[in-house]
Amino acid sequence: MKKIAIKTIKFLTFFAIGVSIFWLIYKDQDIEHIKSVLKNDVNYFWIIISLFIGLLSHISRTIRWRLMVEPIGHKPNFINTFLAVMVGYLMNMVFPRMGELSRCGVLARYEKVSFTKLIGTVVAERAVDMLSLLVLLTIVIFSQAGQMIRFINDNPEIETKIMGLITSPILIGGLVALVVLAFIFRKTLQHTIFYKKIFTIFNNLKEGFISVRGIKKKGWFFFHSVAIWVLYYLMLYVVFFSFGFTSHLGPIAGLTTFVLASFGMVAPVQGGMGAWHFMATEALALYGVAKTNGVIFAFVAHTSMTVMIIVIGIISVLILPFINRRNYPAPEQPVPETTD
Repeated sequence: MKKIAIKTIKFLTFFAIGVSIFWLIYKDQDIEHIKSVLKNDVNYFWIIISLFIGLLSHISRTIRWRLMVEPIGHKPNFINTFLAVMVGYLMNMVFPRMGELSRCGVLARYEKVSFTKLIGTVVAERAVDMLSLLVLLTIVIFSQAGQMIRFINDNPEIETKIMGLITSPILIGGLVALVVLAFIFRKTLQHTIFYKKIFTIFNNLKEGFISVRGIKKKGWFFFHSVAIWVLYYLMLYVVFFSFGFTSHLGPIAGLTTFVLASFGMVAPVQGGMGAWHFMATEALALYGVAKTNGVIFAFVAHTSMTVMIIVIGIISVLILPFINRRNYPAPEQPVPETTD
C-alpha cells in the first residue's frame, strides 16, 4: 500500500509540473489565433511524413534492441520486441522512466527472457543514447555559437539577466558554501541516497558500454544507433515544412531545435509535456521565429508524436496476448464421465 501511495504521489507531482509548465507557456496565447492557424495554415502532409519517419525510428530501435539481446542467448521475435518497445513508450506517458521496466517486463513474459538481463541491455542502450545526444549537443554548440551570440546581442535583456545571475553574490556564496560543506561532510555524503543514486548511474553507464562489446553484429548495431537519431531528427525537421514561419529554416536550425527539445524529453515529466514545448519554442526563437508561432509549432509537433505513441501503444497492449496465444495453450477440458 505504501509503494502504491508513493507511486501515486510521484505521478501526480510529475504531472503537475508538466501541466504547470504547459500552462505558463500557453496561458497568454490567443486561442482563436491558434485554432485559425491549425485549421488554415498547417500543411498536414508533412505531419504524416513525420509520423512515418517516427515509425521507422521505432522499428530501428527494435532491431537494435534485438541485437543487444542476442548475446544473452536469445533471439526474440521481431513483432513481440516491437510491441514491447511501443508499450514502453506508452508507459513513459504515465510514469517517467517506467517505460524501460515495462518493455523489459513484456519481453520477459512473452519471450521467456530473463528480466534482469534485459534490464542490463536497456542500461547499455540508454548509455549509447546519452552519448549520442551529447555528441549532437557538441555539434550544435560549436556550429551555432555565433547564432546564439547574435541572439543574445539582439536581446540585451537576456544578456543582462544571464550576467546578473552569474555575478550574483548569493549564487557565488552558495556555490562556495556547497563546495566547503561537501568537502567537510564528504564521508557522510557517501552514505546518502543521493550519492548512491549518482554512483549507480555512473556504474550503470560503465557496465552498459562494457556490455556493448558482446554484440556480434557491431556494424549493424552502429548503423541503427546512428539511424535512430537521424530519424528522430528528420521526424522533427520535416514538420518545419508544415508552417510558413519555419519552412525557410535550414537543417542546422532543425538540428538545434531537435537537440534542445530532446533535453525537454529528458525532464522527469510525462512525455516531456511542457518542458519539450518550452525548449522547442526557445530554440526557434534563436532563428527569429516569434514565440506566438513557436508555441504553435511545438504544440503540433509534440501532439502528433504523442498521439502516435498512445495509439500504437494501446494497440500493442491489446494485441500482445492474441498473437502469443500459442505460448499459452488452453487448459485441458475435463473428460466427460461415461456410464456402462
